[in-house]
Amino acid sequence: MKPIFGRGPSLQLRLFLAILLSASLMLADSRLGAFANIRYLLNSAVAPLQYAANLPREMLDVLRGQFSSHQRLLTENKALKRDLLVMKSNVLLLDQLQQENQRLRELLGSPFVRDERKMVAEVMAVDSDPYSYQVMINKGRVDGVYEGQPVINDKGIVGQVSYVGAHNSRVLLLIDPTNAIPVQVVRNDIRVIATGGGRNHQILLEHVPSSTDIKKGDLLVSSGLGGRYPEGYPVARVTSFTFDNKRPFAQITAKTTVQFDRLRYLLLVWPTDRSKMKVNTVVADGKPIMTAVTPIDTVDPIILNMPAKPTDLVVPTPKKVNNANQ
Repeated sequence: MKPIFGRGPSLQLRLFLAILLSASLMLADSRLGAFANIRYLLNSAVAPLQYAANLPREMLDVLRGQFSSHQRLLTENKALKRDLLVMKSNVLLLDQLQQENQRLRELLGSPFVRDERKMVAEVMAVDSDPYSYQVMINKGRVDGVYEGQPVINDKGIVGQVSYVGAHNSRVLLLIDPTNAIPVQVVRNDIRVIATGGGRNHQILLEHVPSSTDIKKGDLLVSSGLGGRYPEGYPVARVTSFTFDNKRPFAQITAKTTVQFDRLRYLLLVWPTDRSKMKVNTVVADGKPIMTAVTPIDTVDPIILNMPAKPTDLVVPTPKKVNNANQ
């Protein structure tokens, strides 16, 4: 009796034929790219299913981001309102102190008048030279920028303008080894020269005797000597004071108040034009006892009741001396 179904090939033969067919298909796909179009069509057909499966996760991420952003904005808004209130109260006190300081300086005859004009500039590029610390800003000669102009930000002195173009300028940062600034210690008014340390956030105080009263933590501000940088702006804070008996000078390093690796917006400063100042001197018994420097167009001359009649000090114009008439 014959079986209904005939007996097929053996299992070993079937396995061999399956392996041979798989190898042929892989070789044809890798060498000839025969199934690229088929794979593209299959991928296109499966893509909607992938997007549909990923849609719930994306919706949850969006909702979570909106809720977290809303909560973060509320927290930041409360903090900013609180800080704004504190800053407004500080500004009121600052205006009062500034007016009082101005009156005291006028009475003491100081030529320092804090009425600089400022302009906001943005950093366009940073010098890629590892041995030079300079940045490019988007203000130039058409904006009134000049070489040697001091540059500051909300933390303190940044540097000075080293090159001026028509619409941009190059700023030499305070930490550049070729830059120097006269500073003074706030604690005791000791004046020294600070130079760039050649690395971020570091300046050096050179030629300072070991006996100088400078301590770790002292705040250094610009002294105003030389007329390049305005007086009173923060520069750095002393981080180390070491000395060796074999060396005549101490080794002093300070950390700058400005973070030079995070510069974005800067302020260009135009110091007050001292040619617009009037010098008033009060004399008594033929001797000057007080001098006041006041703007001509804003402050009236100072008149005091003294035993002698007050007179204005007249600065004589220098004249050329003829050696032949001596």
